Amino acid sequence: MYIIVGLGNPTKEYQATRHNIGWDAITRIADDYRIPLDFKKHKAICGKGYIEGEKVILAQPITYMNLSGESVRELVDFYKVSPEEVIVIYDDISLEVGQLRIRKKGSAGGHNGIKSIISHLGTDEFPRIKVGVGDKPKDWDLADYVLSRFTKEENGIIRDALKDTSDACRMITSGEIDAAMNLYNRKK
Repeated sequence: MYIIVGLGNPTKEYQATRHNIGWDAITRIADDYRIPLDFKKHKAICGKGYIEGEKVILAQPITYMNLSGESVRELVDFYKVSPEEVIVIYDDISLEVGQLRIRKKGSAGGHNGIKSIISHLGTDEFPRIKVGVGDKPKDWDLADYVLSRFTKEENGIIRDALKDTSDACRMITSGEIDAAMNLYNRKK
């Protein structure tokens, strides 16, 4: 079993922002595999289902980004999975819009949601899919940038990236993380 967690912030004002790309990815995966996000538990909106025969729990933490680890810890404890069976999807400003970077483990790289998860799990050894949201413009505040919405030109690129993220999750839950890394970790 895998738990797939998409990081973001709850409430309408954060919907469809760069920082909520993880939430958007969970919605895409839920749609692709017909997994209803139909219950709240473990400080998250969740859904149970299967991706090509592998049982998965989809989760959108409602703790706000900086406390995501609280939800992930509860999910890991309740479902008795190892950190290696938790896939975390989140935004990355160091990647071009729509670029994916899949990793088996790694540091928080300045991302507060990942920092919280590492702190609560006591390890950085969990797979993650970073979705590029682009570098902030020179005169922008970082918080304002990640809480901004994608431009009209970027929307199509992001739709493709969400499809790729869903496909990458299918590959990872099928035991093909190396193949997913080879396929998606290159520049478009």
